[in-house]
Amino acid sequence: MQRDGRLSRMLHVLIHMDRMEGPVTSEAVAKMLNTNPVVVRRTMAGLRDAGYVRSEKGHGGGWTLERPLAAITMLDIHRAVGEPSVFAIGPATDAPECLVEQAVNASMADAFRAAEMLLMETLGRVTLADIAADFDTRFRALDQGACAA
Repeated sequence: MQRDGRLSRMLHVLIHMDRMEGPVTSEAVAKMLNTNPVVVRRTMAGLRDAGYVRSEKGHGGGWTLERPLAAITMLDIHRAVGEPSVFAIGPATDAPECLVEQAVNASMADAFRAAEMLLMETLGRVTLADIAADFDTRFRALDQGACAA
């Protein structure tokens, strides 16, 4: 099963946007992510609709942040990209009348609900400024000659 990378990719893009001067075009973002500008525009539209970015058309236009990184959480962006499923596993529905399958699926549903609640709480606590600060720390360590194997 293919993983949904929209959350990770948009977090990446937004932190880069914060470090850039002026608007960034869909073409530039597409090049950064090795994808098509149409895919970028479609995904960024969700962020625009949620109020995290804005777009300007025409020469000199592009995407800009509407809020500081400290005011945006990972959960905000998760929601803005369509709240993709966080689990690749799910209940079986081969024999819905089977009481064993019903019991298994009920237990799995409870576990998934609890895990998803914990994940959403964590995503809600981490701001993009936190992630950017982690990048800055890693960059400084690299600049000072630290090497990660």
